[in-house]
Amino acid sequence: MDWTLAGGLAVGLLIATVTAPVGVSGAVFLLPVQVSVFGVPNPAVTPTNLLFNVVAGPGALWRYRSDGALRGDLARRLVLGTLPGVVAGAAIRVFALPGPSVFRLLIAALLLPLGLWLCLRTLIPASHPPSDTGELAPRALTGLALVVGVVGGIYGIGGGSLLGPILVGRGLPVARVAPAALAATFATSVVGAVAYALLSLVSCGDVAPHWRLGLACGTGGLIGGYLGARLQLRLPERGLRLLLGTLAAAIGTLYIVQTLN
Repeated sequence: MDWTLAGGLAVGLLIATVTAPVGVSGAVFLLPVQVSVFGVPNPAVTPTNLLFNVVAGPGALWRYRSDGALRGDLARRLVLGTLPGVVAGAAIRVFALPGPSVFRLLIAALLLPLGLWLCLRTLIPASHPPSDTGELAPRALTGLALVVGVVGGIYGIGGGSLLGPILVGRGLPVARVAPAALAATFATSVVGAVAYALLSLVSCGDVAPHWRLGLACGTGGLIGGYLGARLQLRLPERGLRLLLGTLAAAIGTLYIVQTLN
């Protein structure tokens, strides 16, 4: 168990350091590590991921707040849309998608398009200039956040990790999207974790989060998130986007192959 906790701390630290500069909490990459390395069962892996977001989130958010990067209403719009969606996603995950095969296909269906999108938008920049709205009306942005919140609640990534790449791909600068996406991820992860804790009282199976592992990974993510947010302006943005896209696409492909086999 000591090795598991130490490994979780190290993995959380490494992942958050790399992903925080582009507004991704790191849970999207932590999930397959939980399943394949630490053996966390389904559906407990999802609330454990949310617990990671809750513990790790304040590190990057504190740094972004100190830099004044959380000003504006983008974060508020994302939070308002994703909060109700993550509750619905948690219920769907517990009662409708408990099987490992379906879960792996869900991982692939999310990660593979996400990775390809990141790579495509990095290699082929958008033709329109960046704007403060991402060329989405407020209602459209809230609706998109709601849908992503449902998906994030099922997958255990809070929602912001999916909204960030979409908005950056539409033209918003990473420096504006990253803090707002992480704020949405943190808020929805708190609600999602509570929802799973309540659902564990009325459902059978391993639904509650693995507290010790989630706290260990989250502690590493807390430190890594702060470091990643601090290094945002010093790291090559294009290289980070390509790295994240490649990792997401590779993990999605791996789960497709495992499911088919």
